[in-house]
Amino acid sequence: MSLESTGTLHKAPRTDVSQNQGKFRIHLNFPGRNLPDHDDHGYGPLATVVESFMDPDTLISMHQHRNEEIISWVPAGVMRHDDGEGNKLVTDPEHMMVMNAGSGFWHEERTLADDPPLRMLQIFVRPHSLDLEPDIQHEPIPEPVDNEWRHLFGPEESEAPLSVRNDVHFYDTHLEEGERIDLPTEPEWDTYFYVFDGAVTAGDTHFDKTESGLLVDGSETTVTAETEALLVAFTIDPDAPITRQGTIGR
Repeated sequence: MSLESTGTLHKAPRTDVSQNQGKFRIHLNFPGRNLPDHDDHGYGPLATVVESFMDPDTLISMHQHRNEEIISWVPAGVMRHDDGEGNKLVTDPEHMMVMNAGSGFWHEERTLADDPPLRMLQIFVRPHSLDLEPDIQHEPIPEPVDNEWRHLFGPEESEAPLSVRNDVHFYDTHLEEGERIDLPTEPEWDTYFYVFDGAVTAGDTHFDKTESGLLVDGSETTVTAETEALLVAFTIDPDAPITRQGTIGR
């Protein structure tokens, strides 16, 4: 992807911060590390973007989250969720899930033996306040349209199909080779993007699969796919009030 912008673009490679539990593996990407000399691994309300892998027939047993918003984005395959409230939910390319953990939410995740291998993103957002009322959202999402942004979550007052309790919007897009699109922006906010699949360039900078960019003070930013690519992007208010006591996404 090529990039034209009045702002500053900061690139980060795929993190080397990972955990390998055999059939369950994660890489943690920290948007704050894109910015030189930034003293926070997160960037405002966006704490971390976790690339998660689950083999078929994998169980992550019941555990609790507190004081974080956990979003499950599944571009292919299925992730099966059970929780302490009796919900049995399947997150897949047609559905997305947000756990607003608040004061505490228990859940487990699994794949069945005949499910395909799963690669997904689990996104951790810092809420604006501690010990909020716990909730879970599991909703159908709009059909994707190639070369257009799809708005999937936003603050509670937004028009997105799901919401988080802070100032972050989330979008995805599938770009065909050679297509151009503007990065989503909000006035006075910054934009973080992550290349889930494909190899792209931004300006003179090459971005491979799993690399990310943080656009600070930018506007009217056009991106062009050099190969077929799957991209996610976040618009973030870097000055939003945040809490930092999440179970994982601190």
